Amino acid sequence: MQRSDRLLALAVPVLWGLNFPATFYALQHYPPFLAVALRFTLLAIPTILLVPRPQVRAIWLIGTGFGLGFLQFGFLYVGMAAGMPPGLASLVLQAQAPFTMLLAALLLGERLTARRGAGVGIAVLGLAFIGAHRAQAASWVPVALTLLAALGWAIGNLCSRLARPPKPLHLTMWMSVVPPVPMFLLSFAVEGPLIGPALSSALTREALPANLGLLYIVVCASILGYGIWNTLIARHSASAVAPWSMLVPVVGVLSSWVAFGEAPAAVELAAGLLVVGGVLIATFEPRRRRAAVPA
Repeated sequence: MQRSDRLLALAVPVLWGLNFPATFYALQHYPPFLAVALRFTLLAIPTILLVPRPQVRAIWLIGTGFGLGFLQFGFLYVGMAAGMPPGLASLVLQAQAPFTMLLAALLLGERLTARRGAGVGIAVLGLAFIGAHRAQAASWVPVALTLLAALGWAIGNLCSRLARPPKPLHLTMWMSVVPPVPMFLLSFAVEGPLIGPALSSALTREALPANLGLLYIVVCASILGYGIWNTLIARHSASAVAPWSMLVPVVGVLSSWVAFGEAPAAVELAAGLLVVGGVLIATFEPRRRRAAVPA
């Protein structure tokens, strides 16, 4: 991975880490399934009108939208609405990296090198320390829902990898066409009585924080974040890109600290350093020396 791609990879966890406080604000006004449906509808409408359809097989386009959109955010938003704190959600969701590497090794035959395995192991150890310290912040149900969201993310990663889009941003935008209809149907079935009050008061002053959170989710976390992510997935192996997402909880915990007073303890800060170190080990390969050329 070149230096420019590493800088792009570093921007993604910043964009996605700030996504968790924004999601918390959005869920204060909109029920979770409706919030997911609105998020992807706001992306799908301009996509259909302005963005050319990506030159990929329909099965991988649907799979990417189903994994990254329907499964990931459906489970994540329900988990956060059920009591999962934003900082802890940003941590648990990073189980997608081991899920992605395992699925890539099993289904795509990607080789998991010893260096990457060691780096991921160190990062997961850091995540485990943070999770153990904050386990009392949420019951097992929100944690289980967030783990299912991580599995959905991993499935979407593999579909995006298999799609190999010539223009990854087009795939990023067009995957938003998949979730709205099934998510609206699910919202009507589960959240029916809550939909009317949420939409009728959407333009009030009280709903402004939720709308600003939704705007950040759509523009920064979705368009920019997933645009960069799918670009890197298309250029490099899933095992090389996935570990970078484990930096998301560092940003998620710190931003939740600033926004909601979820102050990280010393053990969490130390474990965050383990996460950063593990990602560096997993993604930075030593440069091979060129063989000497005879005179």
